[in-house]
Amino acid sequence: MAPAVADRIELAKLCSSKDWSKAIRILDSLLAQSCAIQDLCNRAFCFSQLELHKHVVKDCDKALQLDPMLLQAYILKGCCSCLLDLRLKMLLLFHMSYHRALYNQKDLRCQVDTEEWTLRVFAHAFNHWMWFCEYFLEHQFKTLSIGHAFSALGRKEEAFLVWEKGYEHAVCHDEGSSFPASESVVSTESSDASQNHGKSNGRITAPSCSTQQVESQINGLSLNVKVENSFGSLSNTKLENRPLESNGIHKKKKSVGKSALNNVEESSSEMIDSSDLCSEPLSLSEIHNELKDEANRSKKLCVSRVSKNKSINVDFRLSRGIAQVNEGEYAHAISIFDKILQEEPDYPEALIGRGTAYAFQRELHAAIADFTKAIESNPLAGEAWKRRGQARAALGESAKAIADLTKALDFEPNSPDILHERGIVNFKFKDYKAAVEDLSACIEVDDQNKSALTYLGLALSSLGEYKRAEEAHTKAIQIDQNFLEAWTHLTQFYQDMENSEKALRCIHDILKIDESFAKAYHLHGVLLHGMGEHRNAIKELSTGLSIDSSNIECLYLRASCYHAIGEFKEAVKDYDAALDLELDSMEKFVLQCLAFYQKEIALYTASKFNTEFSWFDLDGDIDPLFKEYWCKKLHPKNVCEKVYRQPPLRDSMRKGKLKKQEFTLTKQKAALLQAADSIGKKIQYHCPGFMPNKRQYRMAGLAALEIAQKVVRVWRSLQTEWKNSNKGSLKHGKKVRRKEKHIHTSQNRGGAGCSTSSFFESLTINNAAEEKQFGRPSLPWHGLYSMAVKWRQISEPCDPVVWINKLSEEFNSGFGSQTPLVLGQAKVVRYFPKFDRAFSVAKALMMDNKYARDKKDNLIYLNEDGKLQEILNAESCSDLYKAVGQDFWLTTWCHSMAVEGKQLEGTRISLEKTDPTGYDFAVKTPCTPSRWDDFEMEMTSAWEALCDAYCGENYGSTDFDVLENVREAILRMTYYWYNFMALSRGTAVIGLVVLLGLLLAANMEFTGSIPEGIQVDWDAVLERDPNSFISCVKSWLYPSLKMSTSWKGYPDVASTLETTGLVVAALSTYSD
Repeated sequence: MAPAVADRIELAKLCSSKDWSKAIRILDSLLAQSCAIQDLCNRAFCFSQLELHKHVVKDCDKALQLDPMLLQAYILKGCCSCLLDLRLKMLLLFHMSYHRALYNQKDLRCQVDTEEWTLRVFAHAFNHWMWFCEYFLEHQFKTLSIGHAFSALGRKEEAFLVWEKGYEHAVCHDEGSSFPASESVVSTESSDASQNHGKSNGRITAPSCSTQQVESQINGLSLNVKVENSFGSLSNTKLENRPLESNGIHKKKKSVGKSALNNVEESSSEMIDSSDLCSEPLSLSEIHNELKDEANRSKKLCVSRVSKNKSINVDFRLSRGIAQVNEGEYAHAISIFDKILQEEPDYPEALIGRGTAYAFQRELHAAIADFTKAIESNPLAGEAWKRRGQARAALGESAKAIADLTKALDFEPNSPDILHERGIVNFKFKDYKAAVEDLSACIEVDDQNKSALTYLGLALSSLGEYKRAEEAHTKAIQIDQNFLEAWTHLTQFYQDMENSEKALRCIHDILKIDESFAKAYHLHGVLLHGMGEHRNAIKELSTGLSIDSSNIECLYLRASCYHAIGEFKEAVKDYDAALDLELDSMEKFVLQCLAFYQKEIALYTASKFNTEFSWFDLDGDIDPLFKEYWCKKLHPKNVCEKVYRQPPLRDSMRKGKLKKQEFTLTKQKAALLQAADSIGKKIQYHCPGFMPNKRQYRMAGLAALEIAQKVVRVWRSLQTEWKNSNKGSLKHGKKVRRKEKHIHTSQNRGGAGCSTSSFFESLTINNAAEEKQFGRPSLPWHGLYSMAVKWRQISEPCDPVVWINKLSEEFNSGFGSQTPLVLGQAKVVRYFPKFDRAFSVAKALMMDNKYARDKKDNLIYLNEDGKLQEILNAESCSDLYKAVGQDFWLTTWCHSMAVEGKQLEGTRISLEKTDPTGYDFAVKTPCTPSRWDDFEMEMTSAWEALCDAYCGENYGSTDFDVLENVREAILRMTYYWYNFMALSRGTAVIGLVVLLGLLLAANMEFTGSIPEGIQVDWDAVLERDPNSFISCVKSWLYPSLKMSTSWKGYPDVASTLETTGLVVAALSTYSD
């Protein structure tokens, strides 16, 4: 017998015995071979008998795509909409099916059924769910359906009572008893009436099926799988007790129903016309209705007895098991599935159900084992492939997860659910391009999928397609104004894009939807912290913690805010609370490590609170090992064992070191702070990712003023020495040029990791005498920048800003800063705008040098096999990597002004492959001791050259043209500072602060703003020659410089804000 014939004979038997699960498997196999429209309807009907309405709707939709006039599909889908309480959709479907029936007058029975259901739609509108239960009871439909109806109403006890009765009925039914009309019976005779009805081209009555609730607020057969903190990493996925999922390419066929079922216990040759079965698929709904009619007309029946191990019993237990999972009773659900599997160890549906229960309990390995066994039992079980993919994703097995979900798509191509899930898995594992492809395909099929839209927005944002990302988030919100996930992602998007106004509006909209949404308060706290409003941030974070006291993100950030404003008791309390939490992710563990380091810094700051701010010295007082671990965010165990811990807070309080100081805002102080705010605003980059921060503005302004005030004193002293030395030289008719002498002496600097001050100790007595005679700046360049570094450290203590040469071992091994432009496929918001320029510089270096270096510093020669031409043609990271053939890095160079012809090692541009489709493209600057020595000499020379340019005949000038050399000297020094990268972080803002302070000291005030898109530090590191950098910057800087000495009227910063406590108070006090 042909396989198709055998399959359809088996299908008929399974239908007559109501073994719907196995019938679905047969239909899946048939549809995989050659899809017939009637097979789609047959499978939908089987799904309806198992309460799997989600799958009913899917198959009906596919059938209607092939035949928009198919009444059977309209009615089945309408019944599901009724049972899912989708009233408007139900009305529309039944009216459509009614008009289809009117159009096709020959199918009178179907028309009657449609009218009956349409009337019941209106009854439903008034009587809600009760008519639904009464309808099933009146027509003696399945008790399973009634149970789910009660469950959907929230009447759990009644639901379980009905299920128990149905279970008892299925198990204890006598062989000679007859089933109700809705049960499956097989007639020994086929009446003409039933045969005629069997040829009605797929028309059915309303199926006897109850709700399997899809919406999350109603309990049914669907399991809601959480995305981030639950099973898998997928959003809003539904699990039904469906045995498998299958699909194929639909080919439209004309279906002709055959009433061919007789006694299934007799031989198939006697019972079934196999030629009919082979030629066309049967309508199972017709068979089902036909059997019901026959049972009503004749008592000459041979009843198919259902024993304990048959499908009715299994269906009841499966439904009860899945209902228990929905209720969160995972252990009970597993026990139900265990009993089923004791009878049939390879039963796929039970394996899938138990695997899902295991997954919810985070027993992911056990879940995967069950899903794997289900697949081995039935390789066509698409649901098992999908669930295993989710479980593997939760374990971090991205490749295997994607493979399983891809296999699930083989059974159901273009399934929006699977595309949605695979898209989210791709996003979670940072394959953003694949995520965009999957999620876009999902939305093409289901444009109302709000979750797919918001994840599409996240993926697009990572790829740098910001306009499309915003549109996706916005559309998700338009679909559901109360969709908090989309609001949250849109808020974060606006924060990343430096649009604080829109971000704040989103937060207010979120809180209108749900005032108890803790994430909104955390977002608000993050935003306010980023804007420098630490006190307001504390209020929001406190509200969030009142809702979720174990939120480590809120605890850590609130501790940082308390720390920054000098409320150390509260800060230490929050740091301790964060350290005491038990965490479930690496990201949160990193915050816990940082809490340890931040607490130590808070205790150190508290011990210095009432001392002079000049005594606040993180770089000198904190152990190098501590700072290294802090910068790298490493586990503090090694630090605890080897490093001296800060004294507890009570010691500082007992010794009076933490005595609260009153910050009285006098008229002079107010004027000083107002000036600082105005000056500090000039550091703002107008680029995506750089949020305006008034606390940092004040820090920058106060630091710039202090630098200007101290530099003026240095220059005044040098000017006095210059005058005296000039008088002495004039007596002998000769004028000494100190500049040449200083450049010569600066070339003899040495000492690994030494500061400028250590250089003086290495000079000979003769050089020291000459130094005293001709004068050198009493403030070294290192001391100049250290002033700005201290202000940066105290203003935002959660940032580890330290000098790299103070990191001992890490300094010797070449520790330094790293700035990524591309991470895998993600474009870093702040720095990707510089990608094209950095990429061009990298290509130019490779073309000039004809080599690069690998990870072990070995040379990679590029002048062979046409590699240089490939490099020249490269337009992307993948092109460049393909040309070189491996991970590589190369070094930029800077022309030295201290030593003619010398080249200084600038920064390193590196390209590394991270996964099959991603690359890390970054700028790295390792500060080795030899490199430090070179730049120390260069910075010393640049600082001395600046002092020479201003002191002497140009001293005190307010003539803009006269000070041209001074401006160039300031910019040259800034150029070397940025290429030096002497700090663990914060180099960019420190360079700008010192730049503004030096300009003020020379009576030049910058009154403009940095142009949009300009990042001064990037302009420096990507230029080989300091003069090119000067030309680039002067085009926008010089027109905004104003000659002014008004700043000299402000109070002295160091004496006005003498102590660390007063500095903290000044940074934390605002009139608004």
